[in-house]
Parts: sequence; structure tokens; C-alpha cells
Amino acid sequence: MSFVIRFIVSALVLMLVGFITPGFKTMGFMNALIAAAVIAGLAYVAEMMLGKDISPYGRGGIGFVVSAIVIFLAQYIVPGMQVSIIGALIAAFIIGIIDAFIPTMLR
Repeated sequence: MSFVIRFIVSALVLMLVGFITPGFKTMGFMNALIAAAVIAGLAYVAEMMLGKDISPYGRGGIGFVVSAIVIFLAQYIVPGMQVSIIGALIAAFIIGIIDAFIPTMLR
């Protein structure tokens, strides 16, 4: 059940980020839910390839850059998602701040 809640919260966060971030096209709930799943999958692949210290959920500059890259790459998989490089950087920053208060990842 917590798995489903995590994706719903992630989708809502992506919708909020799409609304307030320039360079990040606003999506509907279903596309945001798909985007949350794709971003989680890409983050998992990045973590497996690069190690836990460089994962998008890692704290610090490297985790921030990897998060932005994951968000940017997700647009090529998720229909209706469009994000610029600057939009991905801003979105990674906003998602990092929101994640500090409302964790979307099970720890």
C-alpha cells in the first residue's frame, strides 16, 4: 500500500513542479503517474550502474545532477512530458526541497 501512496505523492509533486517551473510542461495526473514510475525506474538503473553514492536520492551535488539528468531523460519515454535542461535542473532542485519535507522514497 505504501508503494501506491509513494507514486501518487510523486505524481502530485511532478504536477506541482510542472505548474511552477519554467521549461517543464504541465501534465495531467495519469501522465504524471507514468512519469513518476519512469523516473523511479531510471533512478534505479542509475543507482545500479553508478553506485548508491551517486544515486539521484543521494544528497549533494552529484545526486542533484543525476536527478536532473533522470528527469530530462524521462521526457523521451513519457508521453506529454516536455522539459528543458534548465527546467530539469530547477525541477530537481524543487523536488529535492519537497522530498526533504515529504519523502517520496521509502527509506
